[in-house]
Amino acid sequence: MNIRYSVFLGNVGGCFDRYCPGYSRDFSTEELFRRAASVPHISAVDLVMTEGLKADIPVVRRMLSETGLGVASVAVDTFANPVFQKGSFSSTDKAVRGKAISDARDVIDFAVSVGCKTVTLWPGQDGYDYIFAADYIKERQLFSDAMAELCDYNHDVNITMEYKIKEPRTHSYISTCGATLLMCQTVGAENLGIALDYGHASLGYETPAEAVAMCKMYGDRLMHIHINDNYRLWDDDMIVGSVHTAEYLEFMYWLKRTGYRGYITADQYPYREDGRDAVNESIRWLKVFEEVIDRADPEEIENTISERDGVAASRLIRKLIFNV
Repeated sequence: MNIRYSVFLGNVGGCFDRYCPGYSRDFSTEELFRRAASVPHISAVDLVMTEGLKADIPVVRRMLSETGLGVASVAVDTFANPVFQKGSFSSTDKAVRGKAISDARDVIDFAVSVGCKTVTLWPGQDGYDYIFAADYIKERQLFSDAMAELCDYNHDVNITMEYKIKEPRTHSYISTCGATLLMCQTVGAENLGIALDYGHASLGYETPAEAVAMCKMYGDRLMHIHINDNYRLWDDDMIVGSVHTAEYLEFMYWLKRTGYRGYITADQYPYREDGRDAVNESIRWLKVFEEVIDRADPEEIENTISERDGVAASRLIRKLIFNV
């Protein structure tokens, strides 16, 4: 396999939840870059264009040069600013929607300036909470129009939509793999695709490997991946493979079968663990999954799949993991 690995810059530091403002000390931007660079196989970082990062851009540029790390993707912050509380790209307020588009254009420009060709949109505030509280057609059309405008702004930059079934809204417009593929089809731009978050797919009771296959089947739209794990009840953002070990094997198999060549980015929240160590553990798991699939007999896997038999599938999983 020819997969490149990245990490969200902040994930190698400390993090907080709604109960505790922090489980470890804060880390400077310089420290975060050095911690990210110390993880074997990490060759890039993902950045989120928050106000704090904007103020630190000179430091970011210097640390990219110092560490030799690239930028896998830059995310637009349309979720933390309260101005987007009732939607960003789907907002019925023209000024709010205009700000979302303007912010995204700025991120596209910044991405180009650091040699990055992928911009990620997680439209977490685009959706609804209550019945009779949303115009499903109008707001989806506004979102679609915004995607078309951003894709047309720079055809050399991929605009990737990261879907999630819910949170912070109780219902998201960009909610499932199918809904996001339909948005890609509606817009029709070649540089519009999907940022598949493994945990979001699991939370939405999808099979992540099937989502990979769907992205390939319907337009080859898989352009970026965020990796983590959870118990399906919440977006826990845990260490890779700590829950869904067998499913991760199938996920990596389908990445290989479909020829995925993009980045896999560690996107996790190690609240009580050391951030750098938790990311390192995730990457170690991913490399093991890679190695297992690379040395497996593809014909044996294909034959097992074609049998469509649970016992045969279980036998294959046992052999792949334990070689017995």
